[in-house]
Amino acid sequence: MGRRVFFSFHYERDIFRVNVVRNSNMVKGSIEAGYIDSSLWEEAKLKGDAAIKRMINGALDNTSVTVVLIGQETASRPYVRYEIEQSLARSNGLLGIYIHNISDARSFLSALQINTQGDNPFRHVHERKGGFDIPLSYRVNCYDWINDNGYQHFGNWVEQAARDAGR
Repeated sequence: MGRRVFFSFHYERDIFRVNVVRNSNMVKGSIEAGYIDSSLWEEAKLKGDAAIKRMINGALDNTSVTVVLIGQETASRPYVRYEIEQSLARSNGLLGIYIHNISDARSFLSALQINTQGDNPFRHVHERKGGFDIPLSYRVNCYDWINDNGYQHFGNWVEQAARDAGR
């Protein structure tokens, strides 16, 4: 059985790019992935903030690593921040993967669009160390799926994040 991973991402803007990562053979072959189905997400949104947080907490159960798939707007999403905070509280390994360089093949126009690298969401979540609030970006590794050959290295990145967290 593979390591259980939770994927955090901005659904509306990045789902095609996210699926490129999730459906790669390296992810399917070595990682048991946890993510929230869009229909469950929509249902929870109708029930409110508490329902969404319960759903996220349930999806995080029994995971050892949280992978934040970083698109252009991911860092500004409130539930991405919540997922990072909850992952930190559970001592999950953390890592970020920039996905803006993955082509979005949903339309011809997407090839003409420029997708810029989004802000590092780990800059916005802090942990207390030696009396100081330190952003997680100082210790959480982030990679680029295309430029750092995520297809080949994803499993190693996940294992390193787990080791860094003592898992």
